[in-house]
Amino acid sequence: MPQAPTLQSRRALYIGGLDSAVTEPTLRAAFLPFGPIQHIEIPMDYAQGTHKGFAFLEFVDSDDANDAIYNMDGAELFGKALTVNVAQADKMKLGSSKALWSTDDWYRESAGDKQEGENSKKVEGDEGDKATGELLG
Repeated sequence: MPQAPTLQSRRALYIGGLDSAVTEPTLRAAFLPFGPIQHIEIPMDYAQGTHKGFAFLEFVDSDDANDAIYNMDGAELFGKALTVNVAQADKMKLGSSKALWSTDDWYRESAGDKQEGENSKKVEGDEGDKATGELLG
């Protein structure tokens, strides 16, 4: 079974601008001339029933990936220009092993923002009561 792409390596490519008619075999055929392909992933938009218009492709060798970038970036596939470059890891999701809320700092900041907002509402509310009280009384 193929492995998921290794985004930190220079072998994994991002391919953007895909037409809705592009399939995994189509991408494999378009990029196979540059070298053996280890893995292809085309994220799906399940609400639409199609892919999201981009894919990740990993070559066995980084030199093959560089050749693919050089030759395919800006090339047309099904009438649409492709964007091909080295895939970048999503720093928020892949770079952290801890949840955002697992630290006390996050709780303090979140609670502090809410308390400040509630305090300003109370002050405004108190002034509003005084103003209406003066008008009524």
